[in-house]
Amino acid sequence: MDTSLEAHRTAEEVACHDCGQVQALPELGPHSLARCWRCGAVLDVRETPDSTPLALALAGILSGLIANAFPILEVHLGGRERSNLLVTGPRALISENFPELGLLVATFSIVIPMVWLAAVAYVLFHVETGKRSRELGPVFRLAERLRPWAMLEVYVIGGYVAFTRLEELGRVVIGIGGWALAATAFLTFLVDRVLDRRHVWNAIRSPAVVEGPGPTLACPQCDLVTRLNEGARCPRCRSPMWRRKRDSLNRTVALVIAGAALYLPANILPIMAVGRLGRPHPDTIVTGIQELFRRGYWPLALIVLFASVLVPVLKLISLTWFVVAVRRRWRWGLQFRTRLYRVVDAIGRWSNIDVFMMSLLVALVQFGVLASVDAQPGAVAFAAVVVVTMFAAETFDPRLMWDAVEESAE
Repeated sequence: MDTSLEAHRTAEEVACHDCGQVQALPELGPHSLARCWRCGAVLDVRETPDSTPLALALAGILSGLIANAFPILEVHLGGRERSNLLVTGPRALISENFPELGLLVATFSIVIPMVWLAAVAYVLFHVETGKRSRELGPVFRLAERLRPWAMLEVYVIGGYVAFTRLEELGRVVIGIGGWALAATAFLTFLVDRVLDRRHVWNAIRSPAVVEGPGPTLACPQCDLVTRLNEGARCPRCRSPMWRRKRDSLNRTVALVIAGAALYLPANILPIMAVGRLGRPHPDTIVTGIQELFRRGYWPLALIVLFASVLVPVLKLISLTWFVVAVRRRWRWGLQFRTRLYRVVDAIGRWSNIDVFMMSLLVALVQFGVLASVDAQPGAVAFAAVVVVTMFAAETFDPRLMWDAVEESAE
């Protein structure tokens, strides 16, 4: 049999989410992937059967419950002992009159990771058992939207940074909750890695093109290609259908300006005050990195330097370049800019390492005049930079860079 004819018969029409190119996607074999022929974006990855990520997600939920129920770290200093749960850090920040920071830490480290695992497990269970319902599409869409904001992996790195800072105060022990938290982060990573998203979407609803009176549109969430009018709801995931993200450039510019305005105070103002023998010492992002270098943790110091200082700058400069390139209709560096956008969109969440580290220290280091750690306004500014730049990357539509080149060629 002609393999090209067979591939054509089983091909699914998809639109690249990075450049907008509509193309035929043939059925893939196990452990294979398909890339966009124009920009190189991954269109599909065929991984493992639904039962594998389902089992991992259920295990992640179980370990997540343990992580929330038992202490993460225990500190022994001067005959006194303190331990903390996942929720202790947010509660401590709220009690120190930083409620927005406490809610942010709780949302990114407790609420969203558990909701994401539960949503993925719910959808995979229905796909595995062959049960179909109207809410599967919206639930999986919610899971896909939440994934960048589930930051357990980042929290674990922040926890390790806090562990190194606590060692100079007294004896530190990793509790049951700490080990369970690391396991949950690892399982979350594995679920994200092996989840065959296109197979799940196709199991929820057939990938056949939905005909209608409108132009060709690709759903921004599930990639279903339709012929519906703009503004209509996707038949599969119920997401609003637009040819491009609405008002993308103006919103990106506004968020980039806000992020740039917040970046300076975020790095100049102290994020916490470390008190020893009743004498508080302000601690900024940079002084924290210097402390890690001084104590010999240079690999960890380089990670924090890259994630907390360099990544926000990279995002702000890159997004500015992208907007200018669209405005000026630049052709050069188009594929590189698209690849850079993928990097910028993926790494922004790692800048929260210092925020999570600070929340742990504030909860644990409260030994009166012996040692104490208190949150400072710089932490709010820094957390705002992380959130604003993540929204800026999400708001920007990389397909506009390709549209601008096509328009300039006409």
